[in-house]
Amino acid sequence: MSDSHTPLLTVPLDALHRELGAKMVPFAGYSMPVQYPAGVLGEHLHTRASAGLFDVSHMGQVEIRGKDCARWLETLVPGDIIGLGLGKTRYTVFTNDQGGILDDLMVSKLADDHLFLVINAACKHEDFAHMQAAIGTQVEMRMITDRALVALQGPKAAEALGTLCPDALAMTFMTIRELDIAGIGCLATRSGYTGEDGWEISVPTDRAEELVRKLLALPGIMPAGLGARDSLRLEAGLCLYGSDIDTATTPVEAGLSWILGKRRRAEGGFPGDAIIQKQLAEGPSRLRVGIQPLGRAPARAHTEITDEAGNRLGEICSGGFGPSADRPVAMGYVPKDFAAQGTKLKLMVRGKALDAEVASLPFVPHRYFKG
Repeated sequence: MSDSHTPLLTVPLDALHRELGAKMVPFAGYSMPVQYPAGVLGEHLHTRASAGLFDVSHMGQVEIRGKDCARWLETLVPGDIIGLGLGKTRYTVFTNDQGGILDDLMVSKLADDHLFLVINAACKHEDFAHMQAAIGTQVEMRMITDRALVALQGPKAAEALGTLCPDALAMTFMTIRELDIAGIGCLATRSGYTGEDGWEISVPTDRAEELVRKLLALPGIMPAGLGARDSLRLEAGLCLYGSDIDTATTPVEAGLSWILGKRRRAEGGFPGDAIIQKQLAEGPSRLRVGIQPLGRAPARAHTEITDEAGNRLGEICSGGFGPSADRPVAMGYVPKDFAAQGTKLKLMVRGKALDAEVASLPFVPHRYFKG
């Protein structure tokens, strides 16, 4: 993920990760914890049963201010940003002129003239330049560099966070709020990328370690690394940029048509709108689907997918063993005629054609708190 000649960047919690025994790996230009002594399997299962705490400070945090900031952002994304309510968060994507996805992101509306964005680590500088080039001086944009970002995820997250910040419990899924957590001013969204209830918490860099130590001291909270985060999001059927979605994939092909509201579908006004509108009307030629290997052997990314006669259909984009599902799980792209649930497929794993079928997503039910 990183040029071997480029020194790795460190996150504000780097020293704490090492103190906790994390195995650090290069990821998106940063030295990041992939796992702690409990291991990926232990961290994954603990997050599903209780709560895991993830450091996602490598991701980009951006604020946009200005009278028309929502309207300007809509020129770059197909999501409804103008209609986003105050204190609400929405998932959307940047598209290119071919309808492909440049990145996916979270957009929160703090005020009519104030948006808060979380963008992917590997794309954050390109995303910021893309916004600057398109929007220019029409609004004020700032890459936030003085805050860390941590994600508390799992069914016991609310019980734990509520002991430090009762106000957090008034929040519902995909809302944002300024919170005082144990005397530390934070900006938190009730969201995450594991399929579980939880919060992503933006905290000033100089208070980040203090906050994390207080969270880890709560009953049932375990540090978790990038390995568990990846297996959790795969079980939840959530896309990873660069694996499941990219510049050659449209939101419709990726099964993300739900991010386009009625107004944006009709009006367009975003890059690649004509291509995406046509796919919405006629259907795409291929689709991202859940794929269930029928044996115990996992199918990793780039595994070839064929029909039962051996004709190539596509390839796995994300795959592995799902600890909570207790079976191999995968996602991949297949022609639309092969996208129906239950369709029989073959996966070429180590030279052998293994049985599989199209499965519904997610593999593990989402447990977001919607009130």
